[in-house]
Amino acid sequence: MPRAGLTPDILTTAAAELADAEGIDAVTVTTLARRFGVSTPSLYAHVGGTQDLRVRVAVLAIGEIADRVAEALAGRSGRDAVEALALTIRTYARTHPGRYAASRTPLDTKTAEASAGPRHAALLRAVLRGYDITDPAETVHAIRVLSALVVGMVDLEAAGSFDHSRPGTDRSWERVVDVLDTTLRTWPPVHHTDPDPDPRDRHGLEPTRAR
Repeated sequence: MPRAGLTPDILTTAAAELADAEGIDAVTVTTLARRFGVSTPSLYAHVGGTQDLRVRVAVLAIGEIADRVAEALAGRSGRDAVEALALTIRTYARTHPGRYAASRTPLDTKTAEASAGPRHAALLRAVLRGYDITDPAETVHAIRVLSALVVGMVDLEAAGSFDHSRPGTDRSWERVVDVLDTTLRTWPPVHHTDPDPDPRDRHGLEPTRAR
């Protein structure tokens, strides 16, 4: 029987707080049960287990990041929008390191589609509206470049990769924004008009699907 006073949302919030304090690997059903002073089996009435808890934290974090980015982008375009996007994600990662780490967790298709993930794609497209990139395929490439540099910098900084070098990362982030703005303003022309390749290889075979 479910424990009175406990809900999936309460447990997810507690797991997110634990992740920020001790890291996402510290989030387990057993640890959470101890925190609430209940038996571990009793939590299974609310969540599916440790992996389910971590996925819930990931979904929570993805939604929180989307909310903050949407607020930061309001009324901004061009370089200002790129800067707002980059610094908002960076700030979230520094303020909520465990949640941010959880947000990098691969999700199954159904969970990803039900999360705020599609909102993130829409927000990135909103950033690109300040630039002259209209071709659908090129928009996808631009979103990937934008995401790769921002998320890559955030991940490297969170891992301490820049701790022992100078100048400080604040100045590097200014350059990241400058580079992205320049890249998007001077996006190279498309040199071909070929459609996306057929998903089958040259022998007409369907590619192997991940399971």
